[in-house]
Amino acid sequence: MKLNKWLAVGLGLVISLVFLWFAFRNLNPAAVWAEIQHVNVGWLLLGSAVYFVGVTLISIRWQFLLRSIKRISLGGLVPLVAIGYMGNNVYPFRSGEILRVVLLQRKYRAPMARVATTVLVERVFDGLVMLTFIMVALLFVNIQAVEIKGVASIAAPLFLTAVAVFFVLAARPNVMRRILHVMGRIIPGRIHNLMTRLADEIIEGLQALRSPADLAGAVVSSFASWMVEASVYWMVSFAFGLHVGYPVMLLTVGVVNLAGLIPASPGQIGVFEFFVSLVLIAVGVADTEAHAYALVVHVVIWLPVTLAGFAFLVRQGLGWGAITHAHELEQVAG
Repeated sequence: MKLNKWLAVGLGLVISLVFLWFAFRNLNPAAVWAEIQHVNVGWLLLGSAVYFVGVTLISIRWQFLLRSIKRISLGGLVPLVAIGYMGNNVYPFRSGEILRVVLLQRKYRAPMARVATTVLVERVFDGLVMLTFIMVALLFVNIQAVEIKGVASIAAPLFLTAVAVFFVLAARPNVMRRILHVMGRIIPGRIHNLMTRLADEIIEGLQALRSPADLAGAVVSSFASWMVEASVYWMVSFAFGLHVGYPVMLLTVGVVNLAGLIPASPGQIGVFEFFVSLVLIAVGVADTEAHAYALVVHVVIWLPVTLAGFAFLVRQGLGWGAITHAHELEQVAG
């Protein structure tokens, strides 16, 4: 691993440790463990099972975004999405996203740049769903935490700008081509040709945004998948006997996932616990219960899909090295 990547990993670990310290600095570990010991395991198992419904809906969304590029069965996409989750959960630099793109290209001969563009569109859709969750939840939940509003205020312009750019490129593909034509006067011919080919691939990857049916399917499945994940959070709250409503879970999911913009260790360790407990404490949940809940819900949404993703990776004929060398695989496939 290159020095700059080691520095990025180190920074992520430091950020995670800082957030963990802020989250748990005043707590009694024995009290938190006592709360965990009294959870209803049945609700945790149910939540873990329901989480895979969300994974399936994410796969359906990817299927809609890919339809103009390559028609792929849902059975072919679910394992790749699970592998992507697993890679993101255990290795830095969101290598899971790279890995699922490479595996899709390897198995179905789908153009890599176009497929990678659909993944970027997914991330923008996710951001818009999270912002919607926060805005809707705040209509029902009275909360004054400055950190929560800060996350939304930082993320909103980023995602709104990104979605505007994507839709402009999808609706007016010649805009990018004209810009590149002007840049060609100052950029060397070889680089300019490479940029032109890449731009064409990106534009083709945005085809789904020009199809009303594919766009509607992608948007609906985006909201449905994240609402299922919020339901998993809610089920875990039943395991703890917390008396919080579904809007609180929407708010929690929205804040936690927008906080994913903060560079941290794989799986958002530290950042996740800090923001989950922050939301719950702000709505009146006791500190010990909130932090115990944050730890357990993180395990519920992290462990099962990570194990499933690794099992699917092995079935692809690959092992741990495929994750750690995801960037090298991307270069080879490219």
